[in-house]
Amino acid sequence: MYTHALTRALLQADAAVTLYVHPANRFWDDLPVKRVLVEDPESLEPALPAQRALIFAHTRMPPDMAQRLAARHLLVGFAHNPMFEREPGWLRHCSHVVTVSRYCLELLRRAGVQRVYPAPLYGVAEARRGDASAPLLRSSPYWWDRRKARDVLMEKFEPLANIFSRAAFYEKRPGLTLGVVSMIAPIKQFPLLFSHLAPILARHQVNLEVFGAGGYAQVRDTKAALAPLGERARWWGHQKDVAAVYAGIDYLLTGLPEKEALGINALESQACGTPVLAPNAPPFNETVIPGRTGFLYADPRTDRGADFDRLLVRLKQGPRPDPRRAVIHLSQFSQHALFERVRRLLDELTRPVSPQPR
Repeated sequence: MYTHALTRALLQADAAVTLYVHPANRFWDDLPVKRVLVEDPESLEPALPAQRALIFAHTRMPPDMAQRLAARHLLVGFAHNPMFEREPGWLRHCSHVVTVSRYCLELLRRAGVQRVYPAPLYGVAEARRGDASAPLLRSSPYWWDRRKARDVLMEKFEPLANIFSRAAFYEKRPGLTLGVVSMIAPIKQFPLLFSHLAPILARHQVNLEVFGAGGYAQVRDTKAALAPLGERARWWGHQKDVAAVYAGIDYLLTGLPEKEALGINALESQACGTPVLAPNAPPFNETVIPGRTGFLYADPRTDRGADFDRLLVRLKQGPRPDPRRAVIHLSQFSQHALFERVRRLLDELTRPVSPQPR
């Protein structure tokens, strides 16, 4: 999603853009740009232009390759993950490093990365994709890894395991409904989060709807943590039309904060009018305005969920804020705002270097 929005911003800034992508990646086929297919990092380098070019790198590459490319080109590395329990690696060799939040900027500086662009290039809230008229139908909560024999086998047997369960269309149930709208990925730390929150949600008889899919172990562990909720926790798998998902819940519930770079789902949710519940820590205190676009609560690892408990009492009493009223706040995460940031970035990167006085 970020690369899609960034490419549109570059085109709007009159840049001539070429995408270097894996043949199996068809996500950017609709963009009016040249596509060069590369199977692996080793085939990328010879495919790049011989003359000096501006290269935006959105995925990791071997450090020695980054060093060679930075010597020949203007190599801009995107740090899409925070430098939390990570090593900068190849980013140290980039001509410039760009990231998506003030939180990530600070971590890059602490990690000793040089030439960090000083302004975050925030992502864009784009929730409307897929068929908006189609109902939300339950799908598999698993992303099967076909490189693993276990996952290949389990993928084949999953339909048999569900043979007695009817296809279910989503309908919002009475009462307060929180939703997880996310990949069930390790950086979200959902098993740890719900080990603290699930007993509180069960005590308040709150509904939890999980829209997203993940690896087998992450889904298994998250389901185990949600056991206190029983039938109040339902899984719906990956959904294309996330705008319809946000419209069907009362609040979005994020994961834990420190491994999250920005939280595109938090931006999408607010743009759709659904407020966000998140721990009071970066990057969420960068994207949520308490009382206006959602609510921040103390990290449940520090108080065993006491602040979250109090927040649920408040939420059930109402009223629910409408984030769309925070127009200036949301405008930071628009395509136009990204274009303005990209335009300033290009001006910075292409500005002639003044000769040093003798």
